[in-house]
Amino acid sequence: MDDHSQTPWWRTRSGIVLICFLAIGAFFLVTEHTAHVLGALPWLLFAVCPLMHLFMHHGHGAHDHHPDHARQQAPDRLPKGGHDDAR
Repeated sequence: MDDHSQTPWWRTRSGIVLICFLAIGAFFLVTEHTAHVLGALPWLLFAVCPLMHLFMHHGHGAHDHHPDHARQQAPDRLPKGGHDDAR
């Protein structure tokens, strides 16, 4: 059976009707609620700041996987030999 001969769903009659309804709904959603979205935009920027901090820093507990981390630690946290390589 050849799968390439089938028409994609978005080119069928029901797919085109669904895309048209979604486009009309998106148009009315944008035109009727623009004032609400623009009014909340400053608050959304404040909400994005902590999320970007968490996702870009991968949380604060994930710094142990860096290879240079042992050199940056205090001497009392280094292995007993005083070196950062455990041989």
